[in-house]
Amino acid sequence: MTPLEFDQKHLWHPYTNVEKPGPTFVVKETEGMHITLDDGTKLIDAMSSWWCMMHGHRHPKITRAIHDQLDRMPHVMFGGLTHDPAIELGKALLRFAPRSMQRIFYCDSGSVSVEVAMKMAVQYQHAKGFPGRSHFATIRSGYHGDTWKAMSVCDPTTGMHHLFQGALSVQHFVDRPPIRITEAWNDDPALNGLADLRALIEANHREIAAFILEPVVQGTGGMYFYHPEYLNQARAICDEFGVLLIFDEIATGFGRTGKMFATDFCTVEPDILCLGKALTGGHISFATTMTNDRVAEGIGNGEPGIFMHGPTFMANPLACAAARASLEVLEAQDWHGTVNAIARQMTQELAPARDLPNVADVRVLGAIGVIEMKHRVSADEAHALAREVGVFLRPFGTNIYTMPPFIASPDEISKICAGMLHLARVL
Repeated sequence: MTPLEFDQKHLWHPYTNVEKPGPTFVVKETEGMHITLDDGTKLIDAMSSWWCMMHGHRHPKITRAIHDQLDRMPHVMFGGLTHDPAIELGKALLRFAPRSMQRIFYCDSGSVSVEVAMKMAVQYQHAKGFPGRSHFATIRSGYHGDTWKAMSVCDPTTGMHHLFQGALSVQHFVDRPPIRITEAWNDDPALNGLADLRALIEANHREIAAFILEPVVQGTGGMYFYHPEYLNQARAICDEFGVLLIFDEIATGFGRTGKMFATDFCTVEPDILCLGKALTGGHISFATTMTNDRVAEGIGNGEPGIFMHGPTFMANPLACAAARASLEVLEAQDWHGTVNAIARQMTQELAPARDLPNVADVRVLGAIGVIEMKHRVSADEAHALAREVGVFLRPFGTNIYTMPPFIASPDEISKICAGMLHLARVL
């Protein structure tokens, strides 16, 4: 049995049918922009390995930080103990994050970060004397992770978890913001989505702990970019009714949109902020949930007087060291200029897709490029073409998209765009 045969017989991959696993490549090495397969083929990783490898694979500063930390202390529990990697990472996060985000809870993954945020919101409301506020409001077409509570605030109809709806908590959904980021803002609440949001929260605020959404960019829900003014005014509605505001920036954090955080498109800040994916430059799983003093102190002043969450691998020193190194790499470069250059090039080179008969839309924001088709696109069919185009792309739904590493050269961006255009023509 070959390694690939063993894989396909015994290893279950994300979102696959074990009887029909689809094209799968054996990767032998990664470096920079490239994934090297077992036959020596090099593919450009246009996905940043699910949006996390913003500095490319095996960045020397990050791998060195992990190696050095491994020699000293690969792990120690965070209950009653602390360590320099966690402290130094915390200092770095406070330099980057929105100013009000002063309390940092380290998590294992993005989905766990969302779970922690939702627990924070419920426990805060309980501490403030509102134990009935245990549900959540969110917008349709959102995606917040694969764990149980996170699934409940993913789109219940079109989302990938809709078949679990009978088992999940029932949440409150409002249509996604209708005005795109490229369009002029309309002050009419009936047309900008805020009338519906106000009606939902006003009618249900006694049972809503928080309003959770991905700011500006909906990722897995459709790569939809909406107007940030919706968030500014949503903040006021939440404040009026005592509902917390949670921003899930797991996909958008650390420069991906052209801003350090999508929050920076707004004039307001959330009560709770979820970060992950690119936090370690993609080198090891890690995430964080940040919040303001009001929420943290509110939880501490209520019953039972402690926040009820504590993962075994919380603040893992290897992950903390990797994250700190990744932030240092980001801080040392002109990431803003780099992302803007990627955006300009993708805008120009993806534009011909608008003339293809099966293309519904083409859009770019920061280092995110999307060709939206009029029909669903098969990831398996795209994978089968990877060697031909020299680029690894993984479409979902109707979207052929890329989130390239920030180290991508103009030539590599051109190859990615050419690969996307090829898929748009043949799939």
